[in-house]
Amino acid sequence: MRLVYNCLIKNHKKMAKKTPHHVRTSYIVIGAIIIVLIIFRLLLPSILLNYCNKSLGKMHGYYGHVQDIDVALYRGAYEIKEMYINKEDSSTKKQTPFFSVKMLDLSLQWKALFHGRLVGKLIFNSPKLIFTKDKTEIKDVKKDTTSFKTVLKDFMPLKINRFEVNDGSIHYVDAGAKPAVDIYLQKAHILAQNLTNVENNEIALPSTLTANATVYGGTLSLNMKLNPLAEKTMFDLKAEIKNVKLAMLNNFLKAYGGFDVNKGNFGLYTEFAAKDGKYIGYVKPFIKDLKVLGPQDSSDNILQKAWEAIVGGAALVLKNQKKQQIATKVPIEGEFGKTTTGVWDAVWELLRNAFIQALMPGIDNQINLNSVNKVKPEKKSFLQKIFGGGNKEKK
Repeated sequence: MRLVYNCLIKNHKKMAKKTPHHVRTSYIVIGAIIIVLIIFRLLLPSILLNYCNKSLGKMHGYYGHVQDIDVALYRGAYEIKEMYINKEDSSTKKQTPFFSVKMLDLSLQWKALFHGRLVGKLIFNSPKLIFTKDKTEIKDVKKDTTSFKTVLKDFMPLKINRFEVNDGSIHYVDAGAKPAVDIYLQKAHILAQNLTNVENNEIALPSTLTANATVYGGTLSLNMKLNPLAEKTMFDLKAEIKNVKLAMLNNFLKAYGGFDVNKGNFGLYTEFAAKDGKYIGYVKPFIKDLKVLGPQDSSDNILQKAWEAIVGGAALVLKNQKKQQIATKVPIEGEFGKTTTGVWDAVWELLRNAFIQALMPGIDNQINLNSVNKVKPEKKSFLQKIFGGGNKEKK
């Protein structure tokens, strides 16, 4: 054993003499760097978690927390798990749920590197967004979403080129209403691509956004082309909601309309286009097979029954008897900051649908970018439409 030990010592000394000093130093430095990198990699999730929670805790009007973070260096990504953001009341300091997500994946989009752009992508798995009356009014939605984008910028310093939502839901809650209101869409899938014009940058609307969701037994679908980098807003949007069961919305109808329904299907179709600071479009709602009074009203008081009878009677008058549906088409156009809705046009379309012909459910495919600045013929007045009067030609 002693002989073996002496041989090993002699061999080590011989190798040390043969290896130059600067080479040994290089090995030591490289080894130290590798050890430091390994330690840094092990500590990185904790560093990011601490940073995220500090950022979420310092938001004005909000408070958030992240449960855990995983890092995947090989794809330039990190995953945020079980994250939530609550709105905080400035006086009572009470928190109201605003946003939560089971997993948020933030990563580098390697494909974009071949186009000379350093951009990232976001994937939300099972997110939930809640707008609460008295906490987040509809007019404040823009403010809230802007604040949320600021938070994302802290987490993802790169420009976002691809955005995806899987199994998402959006709620509007009014706990103070009688009955309480919680309307929502769920199982939403949203995909936005080419948001920073990495590809097809010579096309007017190079970016795309598609969305699908379920809504109370029905479906929502949306398709949009846009140019997010344009100096003035540019987009072409088509969306539709079909086969929504109105009876499933009875809490909402009771709270804001004072009535409920026994049955009926709701649909809505819309197109909008915008450019040069202007927009044009329409909203076309449908209600089919509506029945207001039913067994659910047996315990209502006489005033409630009378009101629902009036609502049902009005619906009967305005219903196209052949198609068993109520429908209208509301044109909307104007400039951003100003809105003009054709109220009389809406009334006329409602009456025309009721007594003359039924509007066909579906998108009309009449609106695109070329529609925005198109010169329109002089409109007839409501009475002219009723009695068939025409506009006299100007000499």
